[in-house]
Amino acid sequence: MNELSQEDFASLLAFRTGLRRYLRWSETRVREAGLTPAQHQLLLAIKGHGPRVAPTVGELAGYLLLRHHSTVELIDRAERAGLVRRGRDAEDNRVIRVSLTPAADRVLSELTRLHLAELQSLAPILERLSAELRHLENPHPG
Repeated sequence: MNELSQEDFASLLAFRTGLRRYLRWSETRVREAGLTPAQHQLLLAIKGHGPRVAPTVGELAGYLLLRHHSTVELIDRAERAGLVRRGRDAEDNRVIRVSLTPAADRVLSELTRLHLAELQSLAPILERLSAELRHLENPHPG
């Protein structure tokens, strides 16, 4: 690997600053919508899991990088808030699956539209950083 340049440090700083701004922006939008950031992540994990079958608690814990019991507590709070519901798996009655309520689905859809639009502003920084990382890996192409 080549010697790091001042540009390398500046690019990483720009990326991390942009990412932190995005996360702060996201937390503000989520709170304005009446959710906590953790609830938003939970709803996104449920919806992002896919349409075929709702995720299990264990799958959600994996997406959220939480321990099983912490995920259960988060689901409990979200259920009390009317955001999610639990149900038994159709094929294995021992398995609990978690799905969104219609109200949570509407809130998440609106938040996702806002988030995807905001991510467009980070695209130039990500593209520049990616190009610079490729250059670091292969400084003399050909």
